[in-house]
Amino acid sequence: MAFSIYYLQNHFSATFIIATITIVQMFVAGTRVGHILIVGVLGIIGILGYSKIQELRNLTETTDGFRKGRIEVWLNPESDPKGKGWQILQSLYTIASGGLFGVGLGDSKQKYLYLPEPHNDFIFAVLAEELGFFGCAFVIILFGIFIWRGIVIAMRAPDTFSSLIAIGIVTMIGLQAIINIAVVTNTMPVTGMPLPFFSYGGTAIIVDLVSVGLLLNISRHCNQK
Repeated sequence: MAFSIYYLQNHFSATFIIATITIVQMFVAGTRVGHILIVGVLGIIGILGYSKIQELRNLTETTDGFRKGRIEVWLNPESDPKGKGWQILQSLYTIASGGLFGVGLGDSKQKYLYLPEPHNDFIFAVLAEELGFFGCAFVIILFGIFIWRGIVIAMRAPDTFSSLIAIGIVTMIGLQAIINIAVVTNTMPVTGMPLPFFSYGGTAIIVDLVSVGLLLNISRHCNQK
């Protein structure tokens, strides 16, 4: 399924999250590691084969070409400061502007025409500017607590089905947060991934809230240990 979405929508980050959720749930359900590795190898072969087909069709520029460009900019954003490197350079400048304590909630200047997508994919950079290092650390700690408690709920779930749902929700939200923060800080190449509960959005925030509701419902029936 994940590879099909990658093929039809060309959305690698979403495909990665779906594949990771599947692998984690398979592991929690008791699937042998060897079987998971076989599936992973087949998936990699499929992606490489798809890339080769695109190359043969001379479609590299519209598909894998832009990913190659993103990786090049990630490694050296200064090579094109007014073009492809603009977004990540402005993101880093926005983060640096916050210092330790930030400029104050709502007082960001970079979000006005300088930083692209300040309300969505790069909201964490604005958060860093307004609340500073300690504000960012607090948000990261909150996500860490969410992941930890989600794992505890999954371990104490009353049945396997509930456990798999809980671990899937934790993996989905946790991965989104990790990828978003990594992109904003230029730890990984730029990809479209919102920050759960912070980024502006319609269906994304609805899915996050419904997922948390499911997680809380599972926690109500957890085995107390």
